[in-house]
Amino acid sequence: MERNTERQGLPPHPPSGGRAWRRIGNAAATIRGRILFAFLTMSLLTGALGLYAIGGIQRVGDLVYRTYDESLMSINYARATAADFAKMRAAFARRSVAAEPAVVASLDGEITDLATALAEDLAIAVERAQSERAVRAGEGVQTAVATWDEMRRAVAPGPRAGRSEAWAALDRQAAAVDAQIDLLVNYTAGDGFTFRQAARTLVDEQIRFNAAATGAALLLAGFVAWLLHRRIVGPLGAASAVAQRIAAGRLDVAVPAGGRGELGRLLTAMAQMRDNIQAMMEREVSQRRSAETLLADALQSSREGIVVVDGQGRIVLANARALEFFEGLGGAVQAGTAAMPGTGAAPTTDYARALARDGETRLPDGRRLRVSRSAVQNGGFVAVCTDVSLVREQEDRLTETNNRLDAALDNMSQGLCLYDAGRRLMVVNRRYCEIYGLPAEAVVPGMSAEEVVTRSIEAGNHPGRGVAELMRQGRKAFASTLFQELGNGRVVAIAARETREGGFVATYEDVTEQRRAEARIAFLAHHDALTGLPNRVKFGEQVDAAMAQAGRDGGGFAVFSLDIDGFRPINDTLGRAVGDEVLQAVANRLSACVREIDGVARVGADEFAILQRGVEGPEEAAILARRILDVVSAPYRLTSHGVTLGLTLGIALAPGDGSSCDRLLKSADMALDRAKLEARGAFRFFEPEMDARIQARRLVEQDLRAALAAEAFELHYQPIYDLASDRICGFEALLRWNHPTRGRVSPAEFIPVAEEIGLIVPLGEWVLRRACDEASRWPDGIKVAVNVSAVQFTSASLVTAVRDALRNSGLPGRRLELEITESVLVANPGATTAILHSLKGLGVRVSMDDFGTGYSSLSYLRSFPFDKIKIDQSFVRDLGGPNGTDFIVRAVIGLGDSLGMTTTAEGVETEAQLATLRAEGCDEVQGYLFSRPVPVEDVPAVIRRWNGAIQRAIA
Repeated sequence: MERNTERQGLPPHPPSGGRAWRRIGNAAATIRGRILFAFLTMSLLTGALGLYAIGGIQRVGDLVYRTYDESLMSINYARATAADFAKMRAAFARRSVAAEPAVVASLDGEITDLATALAEDLAIAVERAQSERAVRAGEGVQTAVATWDEMRRAVAPGPRAGRSEAWAALDRQAAAVDAQIDLLVNYTAGDGFTFRQAARTLVDEQIRFNAAATGAALLLAGFVAWLLHRRIVGPLGAASAVAQRIAAGRLDVAVPAGGRGELGRLLTAMAQMRDNIQAMMEREVSQRRSAETLLADALQSSREGIVVVDGQGRIVLANARALEFFEGLGGAVQAGTAAMPGTGAAPTTDYARALARDGETRLPDGRRLRVSRSAVQNGGFVAVCTDVSLVREQEDRLTETNNRLDAALDNMSQGLCLYDAGRRLMVVNRRYCEIYGLPAEAVVPGMSAEEVVTRSIEAGNHPGRGVAELMRQGRKAFASTLFQELGNGRVVAIAARETREGGFVATYEDVTEQRRAEARIAFLAHHDALTGLPNRVKFGEQVDAAMAQAGRDGGGFAVFSLDIDGFRPINDTLGRAVGDEVLQAVANRLSACVREIDGVARVGADEFAILQRGVEGPEEAAILARRILDVVSAPYRLTSHGVTLGLTLGIALAPGDGSSCDRLLKSADMALDRAKLEARGAFRFFEPEMDARIQARRLVEQDLRAALAAEAFELHYQPIYDLASDRICGFEALLRWNHPTRGRVSPAEFIPVAEEIGLIVPLGEWVLRRACDEASRWPDGIKVAVNVSAVQFTSASLVTAVRDALRNSGLPGRRLELEITESVLVANPGATTAILHSLKGLGVRVSMDDFGTGYSSLSYLRSFPFDKIKIDQSFVRDLGGPNGTDFIVRAVIGLGDSLGMTTTAEGVETEAQLATLRAEGCDEVQGYLFSRPVPVEDVPAVIRRWNGAIQRAIA
């Protein structure tokens, strides 16, 4: 027993026997209790300190997270929102001056992308906001940006000139957006500062408390350690020796059997610990093997290519990503071949060249790899290969974007200067130096704003003005656009805006030509561009002012309406350039005839108006009218021609003939119309009965519109007799209007009215449809002739109307004749020729009506595809007289025969006229000798009368 006790390292039993052993057991039990008490005390103290530290760390971490991960991210995205909006404004500014559609489309796409990026950045900033005020500020930014975008879309494209109010409103809204974004940044920054301060305060509290608690814990631990050392070290010596052997790795050590006491249980526990350590080591080996397997899987699934090379340069490992990068690498791994060639030899494979050094390389397929090598203990290295193709592509695009931005700055139409918070120049473009006439090296980044202004003064742009005065004036550019006039007369528009960093950006635009154009536009808005005289609007203002003055002092004035006689032939024959010169000469003479208090205006093509102030009676107006007639009617010697003009005037006296400008001009126009009807080259005063005739004419217009809507017209037909076959070959359709109250209205009365009010086109189309429809039921050899007004030839629908009338009625085109007058040819020869050829393409015959009564020209007969010439009845009426028109008729018939055209004589009423025309070789005749115009239901009887009798005579 003693030997066993000594072997265990325990003290021998004292001679006192069982009583001594009980003292030892009690002592052991006291040691265990004290150890337990000490352990529990230290554990509770450590746990409390740990829990308190964990709680404090969690609170600090939460504050730090909210400060950096939330508040700072919100600030960054808020600032990104500001940058996106600034880019949108810059892109829109460039778009407003862009002219090419491709550039406009590119800028529209850029604005759309920026708007999307702005919305995303703002949404993240609001999402990470840490206070209600920051969230409300973000919502304010969304509302302000949406309003600015709506206003931007409402601004018309094109140069900014002429839209200052719209642009000013847009700039104000942009300033509101910037202010709202600044508010969002300030709020988020304030939230971050609040959380940071709270974190710092909490850290200070935790440090102080933990320092005090740690000190107390150290004192308590020292005291407990002293007690334990005193009470337990000796008895546990043997157990410590066993534990040392186990700790040295001798797991085969024999642990003595312990007794029932505390030390026995300790030895038993140590034996269990030995067994547990052995089991743990076995588990660790298994776990290490599993970890190696997991590591291999991770290497194979890594997105980075990993290659391991040993000290001899052999490739011992390459994951799947590396094998994807380098062709032939898998075989090198399996063969264990060297990755690097010998000393002095150049790499021959793609992977050898890539792995030879750190840096970037390009694969054969175009991808770019970044290789990072790390040395290992055996002299080899591990190479990590990263695909950086996308990153480099993004960097290239960013570089290209920067280059484009630089090019845009240098080629933009506006000058630009960007200053930092210290008012130092950061960016200046070429256009700024061009506007102010400065050499490129005169203004460079780093100069102060005062130095830049000094350079401009030295260049002579601001004579008599100093730097301080110009700097004070420049501050106005922050509120609204500042227009600065330079010493050479050029005008520069300056706009300045502060940046969020505290600096400012200023743009400079040369608006000299724009200012001149605006002044010119303002002048042309109230004046005639050709003569420089006031136009109708300005003249109306002058008349209104004269009317107001007349109301105050009881005086009167006169309004003249003037029309140049014979101006249209000059314009048509000599050209518009000569016509413009004539109008300018007339304007000069009219201006010389009136006083300075009077006014002259051009109110139409060849129409003028005069305001004569201070007129007490019609005699004063008559004196001015005679002077105008004498002066204007005098011969004109133009640049290349000499012309003589006439003038007709209508005069209205105020306030008797009207109390407004429109009424007075209308009265003067009515007097002018009466003067034209009675005697051109004279003047007439307005009379009340003239208005009555105008009212009657209006009634005719109203009735004519109603009659057209109700189709209250009818066609009568006058036969056309063929002298060669002695039979009726066709009929001319003549329009008739039987008014329900006025009876039959002459075409000479309502046709001119229809032409003036624009009804002649639908009325002519109705005549075409009705004539073709009724003629389609006649015998096949009978044609129908329809008169076409000159106004219809100005309508693009004439050819379509003829085509539709023929198609709907089924009438062949050869049975339709269209009769036109020479006035159609004079008005617009080019367009008329095209229409006539189109009609000929439908098979329609075209005849010239009333030949010789208008602006007759033989060139018309040669240039236009006519089938027939109609001799006017004024020539037929005088046949056979002492001063008759036989020679004229003979000449026209001979001309038609030479040109291969049919000649038709109108107005044949006697046998003698018929005999003369037959003897001269006329082809066709028509007139009362054969029949008056008859309704359509009487046409068959007329045909039977003439054609039937002839046929019986032949039989």
